[in-house]
Amino acid sequence: MTDAFRPEARAPRGFIDKRAADLRAERRIVESVSAVYERYGFERLDTGAFEYADALGKFLPDADRPNEGVFALQDDDEQWMALRYDLTAPLARFAAQHWETLPKPFRRYAVGTVWRNEKPGPGRFREFVQCDADTVGSARPEADAEIIAMAVEGFAAAGLPQNDYVLKINSRKLLNGLLTSAGAVDPGQRLAVLRAVDKLDRLGVEGVRLLLGAGRRDESGAFTRGAELAGPAIEAVIAFVEAGGGARSATLDRLAGVIGGSAEGDEGLEELGRIGAALTSLGVAEDRAVFDPSVVRGLEYYTGAVFEAELLAEILDEKGQKVRFGSVGGGGRYDDLVARFTGQPVPATGFSFGVSRLAAALRASGLDHAAEARGPVVVIAFDAASMGEYFAAAAELRAAGLPAEVYLGASGMKAQMKYADRRLSPAAVILGGDEIASGQVTIKDLDLGRELAAKVADNRQWREDRPGQLTVARSELVAAVRRIVEAPR
Repeated sequence: MTDAFRPEARAPRGFIDKRAADLRAERRIVESVSAVYERYGFERLDTGAFEYADALGKFLPDADRPNEGVFALQDDDEQWMALRYDLTAPLARFAAQHWETLPKPFRRYAVGTVWRNEKPGPGRFREFVQCDADTVGSARPEADAEIIAMAVEGFAAAGLPQNDYVLKINSRKLLNGLLTSAGAVDPGQRLAVLRAVDKLDRLGVEGVRLLLGAGRRDESGAFTRGAELAGPAIEAVIAFVEAGGGARSATLDRLAGVIGGSAEGDEGLEELGRIGAALTSLGVAEDRAVFDPSVVRGLEYYTGAVFEAELLAEILDEKGQKVRFGSVGGGGRYDDLVARFTGQPVPATGFSFGVSRLAAALRASGLDHAAEARGPVVVIAFDAASMGEYFAAAAELRAAGLPAEVYLGASGMKAQMKYADRRLSPAAVILGGDEIASGQVTIKDLDLGRELAAKVADNRQWREDRPGQLTVARSELVAAVRRIVEAPR
């Protein structure tokens, strides 16, 4: 007789299991950021997880099975559907579908899971949560500035220290003006230039210079063909990417000296100038949102201003190796997305928080205090005959707004106390026969016990002193537990 097949218990790569602390951390970020969006007057919108594949458009190749970059399946009507890869493409479809009845501009925010069929990496998953805000129907640069200001407030609300990130701003119009000035007319050459610029933070100026010219050979010996620009054009691009830094107005002055005279470039400079003025009025500090011409984002997606929030904090993994999370949010202006459906241009701009990546970064950097939140109060169960007493105590605590549970395993008191400790419970409620008979209840302050256990070297003395344990009248249960739960830690 052959052994029954036993599959290996494993999660697919790029998909992670999240316990309460992980979910609590993500929920705290979502609630904090959503509160910022609502203060700015954005309404929440939820769309379905699936969209028709032809409505997504961004990743889909010309193939019989559109499953590159997305997870797709064919419906029984032979139409391809795909799990959404972001929250913006569904918004564009919704706006096109309901445009006549929507208030214009349409200001919405959304929270949801998205899926990408891509190679996973540190902080980069195939399934993750985003939290977006978008304005559809306004071409004003001030709409971009408002989105940026909300992003800055959102990061602060989520608990990211000011010095641990920077929000970088650029414009596709500046990039297009640069490419025109550099003589890069061929689409393939333009793409090669943009990809070279996008590698500035990884390869440095000299690496980018090589990629703008004939090409670059990496440490493994692999050769990457360059954009093959002429020498003066290469130096113009280098001057462009090095023009960032310092005050926003100073950056614009330097950029004007590099690309001034290009019609599209001048238009981009004027728009960034208005964004900078609005950011100043909105109280966004110069070091929180900077103009950085090296930002290249969404090469085929964005049409104007682009934004990217980069994590600056140095984060080490469990082996002490540096982990680079990079971008924890981004967005920009995408005036052509709704037009895919309607044929009519509809201006739009937005920003997306990478909630899962931001939560992972906060956890890795030790800033995720939500992960330390306590579990429920545990009511110890001694015998089946008294289960009614245990459940009554737990119900009383819950009715008072205090999370509580009755231990429903089959272990003794020592194991139950260990269970409560692993749950990070603030307190354990003990209703033994003596307590029930005398109308009393014993409460063990587990928070205090953990603190004292960490400080007391003599375990015998600690056991004898029984720190943090008190016996009160049964009628005082809620008040006594509340004092423990609400005590400063």
